[in-house]
This record gives sequence, structure tokens and C-alpha cells, in this order.
Amino acid sequence: MDENSVVGIFDAAHVRDFIIILLWIEFLWETYLSIRQFKKAQCVTEVPDEIKTVMSKNEFEKAKQYSLAKLKFGFVKDTHGIILTTLIIYYGALAYFWDFSHDINPVKGEVSTSCIWLFIVSLISTFIDLPLTIYHTFVLEEKYGFNKQTAGFFVWDKIKAFIVNQIITLLLSSVIIVIIKSGGPYFFIWLWVVVCILSMVLLTIYPSVIAPLFDKYTPLPEGELRTEIENLASQLKFPLTQLYVVEGSKRSSHSNAYFYGLFKSKRIVLFDTLLAKDDGTGCKNDEILAVLSHELGHWFHNHIIKNLILMQVNLFLLFLGFSIIFKYKPLYGALGFFNVQPVLVGLFVVLQYVMMPYNTVLNFLMTCLSRRFEFQADDFAVQLKKAEPLERALLQLNKDNLGFPINDNLYSAWHHSHPPLLERISVLRKNAKKVK
Repeated sequence: MDENSVVGIFDAAHVRDFIIILLWIEFLWETYLSIRQFKKAQCVTEVPDEIKTVMSKNEFEKAKQYSLAKLKFGFVKDTHGIILTTLIIYYGALAYFWDFSHDINPVKGEVSTSCIWLFIVSLISTFIDLPLTIYHTFVLEEKYGFNKQTAGFFVWDKIKAFIVNQIITLLLSSVIIVIIKSGGPYFFIWLWVVVCILSMVLLTIYPSVIAPLFDKYTPLPEGELRTEIENLASQLKFPLTQLYVVEGSKRSSHSNAYFYGLFKSKRIVLFDTLLAKDDGTGCKNDEILAVLSHELGHWFHNHIIKNLILMQVNLFLLFLGFSIIFKYKPLYGALGFFNVQPVLVGLFVVLQYVMMPYNTVLNFLMTCLSRRFEFQADDFAVQLKKAEPLERALLQLNKDNLGFPINDNLYSAWHHSHPPLLERISVLRKNAKKVK
């Protein structure tokens, strides 16, 4: 081994250790925040006054235990993940799978080898994560009454998800490799343009083409609720073209509502679990209208477009950073790639690990921005005189989803893209008084 090779291995070891240290710093920070939230939840015994009208002492205690159970599960999952990731990086497991992929690839080209490598890594990752996924679905969620999946539904759902993800990932990865290899010194510009276009295409086709592969979407039946929603959309000049109910109850009893679509074609989707049921779960019509008023507030304030713009700017900066450092060989050596420098591996290392501090700060800033957007959307509903039914809807959804409303401030600021329930209600009431 010549002197340059020894230096290269030494540099790669430093990069590897730096990556591992960054991963563990993030893990310890997240663990610290979870411990704060766990202790905060444990100490609470009394039901807050704001939710006493909808949540009994027993229901509040059940929500507390559900929150604690999720925190415990999250700690186990994160610990499992950090140990596994550390071992994979330290022992160069990804490079081993690359060599295996190259050996079984009759073409020997980088694009085809990368696709085989991605498939193998994804398959192994899926099987490794499967026990925790099964536990979360059939033990934790089942215990608190949320899981509605049968074993057969679960298996078929995971198979479909894996196939769809592989098709999208392998096609996108192939395009990325070709652009990086043949795009010249300014490949990052072409890469950004193409990924922007492809991401917009996926955002457009996902709700109407991919999502129906997993859940059943049916038009909301004619009736009072449909008429009121259409009148609300007409009043706000919202270009509503379709109104669907998704059969989410086959998967979970958690509820939601959203809209999608670009330009002058918008569609609203209600989870069937959101609709009022005889057992007291779900929301009344005026509460659903209030929830949709909030969602339409996002549309009115162009929050989705703003998020898309920020996402594309972020992508450009990430690709620019990658173009500057992707030829640095120790980046590849850090994961055990000493003889080859596959561009897909370089992209993965840079975006996932090297840019980790940037990504962490950005995620926090985006969480703060998301909270601001949520308050703006709430205020939009308030201006439509829907503060009171929106408050009732938030309380009902919190009850139905066993939401625990007490949060450690630091944990909440870091993790919650939506304002905590009690803070949200307080602001709602304050703004409602101004409207009156």
C-alpha cells in the first residue's frame, strides 16, 4: 500500500468518525427532549379546564398512557436505529452490498449497479424494520383501539408500498446518476431543474394515481354536508372540482382532512373517521366546515406554494453543496468505498450526513414557520365566524386521537409543526373576541 493510500484511509476514518459523532449528537439531543416530555407527562394528573367538557378523567389518563407508550416506543426505535446505523457505517456494510451488486450485475454499469444496490439495501432495511413496524401497528396501536388492519391487509399494503417506492426510487435515481455523470461542471443546475419537474409531477399524480392503490376514495354523497362544503368553496372562490371520502377506517381510526391539486383544479378529501358516528366519535357538520375553513386558510394565504418554493430553494442549495464536495474521496471511504466512488453514494453521504447540521437547523426553522402558518389558517377560520365550531372540532379530534395536550415547551418547539392544543385554543378565543 502506497503513502497516498494510507493517507486516504486515514482521512476516510476521520470523516467516518465525524459522521458517527454527528449522528450520536443528534440522537442524544432527541433522547434528552423525549425524556423531558416523558417526565412532563408523568407529572400531570389533573385534566386541564379547557378540555374537561369533552374528556373525562379516565379518557385523559388513557391519552396520557398512550403518549408515554409512544415515547417509550420511539426511544427503542431510535436506539435500535442509531446502533444499527453506527455498525453499518463503521464496518462498511453498504460497500459490501455494492460489491455484491456489481458482481451479480451482468451489465456492470454504474446506473444498473446502483439500482441493484438500492433494491438490496431497501429490501434488507424493510425486513430489519418489520418487527418494530408490526409491534407499533398490532401491539401499541391495537392496545389503544386505533389499528383496524388485518394481518392480510397489512402484508399486502406493505408489498404494494415497497413496489411503488422501488419503481419511483429506481427511476429517479437512474435519472439523477445520468445527469451527474453527463451534466458537466454545472450539473447541479440541470439536476435541480429535473428534480423540481419530477417532484411537481409526483405531487400532481400521487393523490389521483398512487394514493387510490392503497385506500378507497368515493365521492361524498349528496346531502347537507356536501351542499354546505360546496357553498363554502363558492363563497371563497375556491376552485373545488371533486369532493371525496377516503376509507381510512380500514387502516386506522385516526382522522384527518386535506385538499390537493394545482392551479384551478382542487379536490377536498375527508377521512371517513372524521364524519360523526353513533358512538360519539367524529365531528358534526359545522365542525367539519370549521376544519375545512382552516384548510382553506392555507390555500388563501398561499402556504402550499410558499412551502414548495422553500423546498425547491433548499434542493438547489443541497445540490450546490454536493457539487462542491462530491469528488472528495474520503467521503466515500468513510462508508467503505475505497476503490469506487458511485455518485449516488456520494449524494447520499452529502445530503444525509455532511449536511446534517444544516438540515437540523432548517427542519427547526420549518417547524417554526409551520406553526405560524397554522395560526394564520386558524385566524382565517375565525374571520369566517367559525372560531367556536373550530374549537369544538379541535377538542373532539384531540379526544378521538387520544392526544395528550400537556407538552414540555422545548420538546414541543422542536417537534410539533402544529401549535399545542391548549395554546391554539387560547389564541382562537383571543382572536374570536376581536372579531366580535
